[in-house]
Amino acid sequence: MSFIELLLIGLGLSMDAAAVSICKGLAAGRAKARHCLIAGVYFGGFQALMPLIGYALGRTFADFINRYDHWVAFVLLVLIGGNMLRESFQKEEECCNACFGAAAMLPLAIATSIDALAVGVSYSFYLNWAQLWMAIAAIGVITFAVSAAAVKIGSVFGARYKTASERLGGIILILMGIKILLEGLGFWF
Repeated sequence: MSFIELLLIGLGLSMDAAAVSICKGLAAGRAKARHCLIAGVYFGGFQALMPLIGYALGRTFADFINRYDHWVAFVLLVLIGGNMLRESFQKEEECCNACFGAAAMLPLAIATSIDALAVGVSYSFYLNWAQLWMAIAAIGVITFAVSAAAVKIGSVFGARYKTASERLGGIILILMGIKILLEGLGFWF
């Protein structure tokens, strides 16, 4: 997996956290630097941790599904991306409060990183340890930066970019899933 692909997956995975961070910034009104840092640490940290857990789970079952690994990766990424797209078209607005305490941030960080767990499972089929650590670092750093910036964007511009970020993330993950499937079927990119 190339560095550009790792960056794109990291960007795609960070979009759920970005959408929530925009809402947090909107609710906070005037977001302070510490609000941006808190969101970045929680979302970036969990987005980096979950692929590691998913990778461990996937390696456990890799021998059983090795012939179908590209299909598994494709299905997981398309489902995650499709769900992000579906959610971006829903009319109901999620309510976000202005609290940046652990009780508020922890559930949000876990909820927005479940897709990274599934991506970690797909990583277990085609990444070695060195590539995994690069992927984890890319996902964590990208999500940290995107989430921190999104809090500020939310406080300045409001919810205008929330839907666009969810759609962009969904499209990126679907395209990466298609690419993995095509490579697994023998098409070279």
